[in-house]
Amino acid sequence: MKKIYIIFSALLVLGISAGIYYLQVIRPGSAELPSDVVMETVFGENYSFADMPDKPHLIEFMYTNCPDVCPTTTLKMSQLRHELKKEGVFGDEVEFITITIAPEDDTLQTLQEYAGRFEVTPENDGWKFLRGSEADTKKVADALGFLYRDPGTGDIIHSTYTYFLDEDNNLIEQFPMGEGFDKERVYNRIMNTIS
Repeated sequence: MKKIYIIFSALLVLGISAGIYYLQVIRPGSAELPSDVVMETVFGENYSFADMPDKPHLIEFMYTNCPDVCPTTTLKMSQLRHELKKEGVFGDEVEFITITIAPEDDTLQTLQEYAGRFEVTPENDGWKFLRGSEADTKKVADALGFLYRDPGTGDIIHSTYTYFLDEDNNLIEQFPMGEGFDKERVYNRIMNTIS
């Protein structure tokens, strides 16, 4: 009888854990992005979160002096963009957004140089590199559950997820940043969503 209780308890814990993982990571639900936020693209244009195009978005938070996961993630997103371009869907059916979490340090010129390393040009309509005020950046980060803080050392401590939203801003999935960013998995998720 004691074994049955142990097995039942273990199954219950596993079930609850799986449910929490599903609700927090796999299918978090609607992301209420702040409609009052307008940020500046690296090419000096305004980008309004109230007027986001009705298409899926892959959102990355980063800062240009990040020593590890940020540039690795941006590189993998750049490689993913090339695959999506081959399919003819990048820009038209899916958009990438990269937001700096260090707007004071990441000036427009610094962010433009960073974006240029990943072949983002003014003509590239499908990937927006954005910077806004500290307050607006925090609003967008909070809406997605992205946490960050500057302990004063120059290295910002931050969450390590990118966020995939469908055309209705439902948060479909969170993908790990850095080496854990699985391009094939993200590609399949994007293609399944836009199909």
